[in-house]
Amino acid sequence: MSKHSFSSFPSLAALGNQLALAGIIGMLSYAFIDQFYFGELPCPLCLMQRMGFVIIGFALVLNIRCGAHSAHYGWGIIGGLVGMMVSLRQVLLHILPGDMGFGKTFLELHFYTWAYVGYVGLLAGLAILLMLPNRDVRSRSVFANVLVVAFILLVFANLVSTLLECGVGPCADDPVKYDGLIWLRTRFGF
Repeated sequence: MSKHSFSSFPSLAALGNQLALAGIIGMLSYAFIDQFYFGELPCPLCLMQRMGFVIIGFALVLNIRCGAHSAHYGWGIIGGLVGMMVSLRQVLLHILPGDMGFGKTFLELHFYTWAYVGYVGLLAGLAILLMLPNRDVRSRSVFANVLVVAFILLVFANLVSTLLECGVGPCADDPVKYDGLIWLRTRFGF
């Protein structure tokens, strides 16, 4: 085979960045399905865990758009560590025997437990990507463009849903209604 036939394939580092971003998009999308379809409003710790995934996602978007840089991976690792600590705190809040936890389960684990597992996996993946010699991850492929646009739309939707849930004040510990939406309706009459 000629060397030219492999030039259309992304490097391992580029593929790793794109697959990690696809995983984050999947996690955030499932969180929205759970929020809007099943009516499970996220608690403040859940929102902070989403922010950790968003920080990692932005680091990956920077890698995909601007090329790999250690600062991008550094931001991703910081976001992963913060999110991992928040999810671990929530796991430890509900670790006592007989505690039913917060929210529904998926494959018999709560979402905050899955978030912890996801953060550990993403941090390990970022560490591996940081060690790869081929740092040519910049991509303008259709797949990369779709991932970047989908991620940005999810971040915007997350911002809007958080504002509708919490308003401009602190979020309720155990949210049962969209306080921000109620405030908008009473304030502006819609």
